[in-house]
Amino acid sequence: MHIALRAAGFSLMTLFASCGVGAQDLDTRIGKIAMDGELPAHDSIASLYAELDFQQATQSYLWALPLVSYAQWQEEFRDKLGARSGDLMVLDSYEDKLGVITANATTPYILGFVDLSETGPLVIELPPGPTAGGIGDFWQRAIIDMGQTGPDKGEGGKYLVLPPGAEPPADAGQYYLAKSETMNVLVGFRVLDPDPAKGKVLVEKFKMYPYPQRSAPGKTRLLSPQGKPWSGTQPRGIAYWQRLHQIIQKEPVNERDRFYMAMLASLGIEKDKPFNPNTRQRKALEQGVQVGELIAKTNTFAKRFPDAQYWPDRHWDRVLNIAEPSQRVAYYDQLWERSAWFYEAVTNTKGMISRTPGLGQTYLGAYSDAKGDWLDGGKRYRLHLGANPPAKQFWSMTVYDIASRCLIDNPQRKADLSSRQDLKKNADGSVDLYFGPTAPKGFENNWVQTLPGKHWFSYFRLYAPTEAYFDKSWKLDDITLAP
Repeated sequence: MHIALRAAGFSLMTLFASCGVGAQDLDTRIGKIAMDGELPAHDSIASLYAELDFQQATQSYLWALPLVSYAQWQEEFRDKLGARSGDLMVLDSYEDKLGVITANATTPYILGFVDLSETGPLVIELPPGPTAGGIGDFWQRAIIDMGQTGPDKGEGGKYLVLPPGAEPPADAGQYYLAKSETMNVLVGFRVLDPDPAKGKVLVEKFKMYPYPQRSAPGKTRLLSPQGKPWSGTQPRGIAYWQRLHQIIQKEPVNERDRFYMAMLASLGIEKDKPFNPNTRQRKALEQGVQVGELIAKTNTFAKRFPDAQYWPDRHWDRVLNIAEPSQRVAYYDQLWERSAWFYEAVTNTKGMISRTPGLGQTYLGAYSDAKGDWLDGGKRYRLHLGANPPAKQFWSMTVYDIASRCLIDNPQRKADLSSRQDLKKNADGSVDLYFGPTAPKGFENNWVQTLPGKHWFSYFRLYAPTEAYFDKSWKLDDITLAP
């Protein structure tokens, strides 16, 4: 047959060419894509690139959450509260803590951001006493703990923080050494002494100064918001990307992040270049930040990590699922566990994931009631807390706003209930805690006011958790609707 066709002036190639390549539509997740045979039709190319841009923006949003969170916090401290690099901000009152994502309402925070490109190596003198804290880089990786869970074990001591690439000095042996992978760091701790006067004295003894000034260090400046409004919540819209662009100009690029930097470059965000996205890029960034936050909410408030539920028959999650403060396990870095925690919270220290009875803290989160429904600010709820909660120091239950992830900003000006408060107890030593728009009669001290029209979530904290927590012989009830 082939010979006959050739004799007639044909070849197989000319025969197939005469048939043409067929055009058709392909059904995909993003709709119908016009095809030209096995290739996308030229009219489809723009749609496919738009989808690529959107996917890159969405994934970059989730990847950047911890970095943007700290950058936003640092910016607010500087521009709204007047804090310079190396200053300490004392957050003690309810109003002062309103800007901190999932702040503990029970103990004061003492926090400061330091730009090591300005100071060089940084010396921290932590006084002895009951404190818990640490030093973290701007990806919110714990560099070193301080206080009870740190190498000083509550006895105080000198710490030396080295910038990226810096070599330890000759006298490094007299310090607890901390090597940062970012130029900007957060230094922070909490005072655990219930006596405010003792806590104040401890804070005033804290010192932080550049290593070259060690022979005659100046006094560390202590500041307070004094009721000024501020917010550490990651910004939304194009402001999210502006904050990301600003901070990546100041920080080295980790090897693990180079592919994400490639995604950002295609969206108009590059190191050593101005932020000036074109119309196409801006559209992808705006769409990516919107869907990215929706995914972040899902990833945070409906966790699907293995063993995220602490008790299989309860709606209480381990909120901090990062296996190590480095955010690294054997074969990958914990991107989704990291995204969940740093959407709903800030900072990460070894003490926050303590596995040692009587040391550190533990955090459990409730986002829904016993039936699995989101917690509604217009409804009344009760949490029955069994006798003898397993905390060597104290326990607390704190209510947060879903939108900001900060303390609930209610008219009551109260967000937490704890063992340090004068709560009404039942005869067997158990306690009933209430949440809703109005106080239950006779249990006013056991109540936190919630806001109709807004959802809320809660953290239950145990300070210095005891064995009964770890072996699960003590169990938290679910939050239930109250009559």
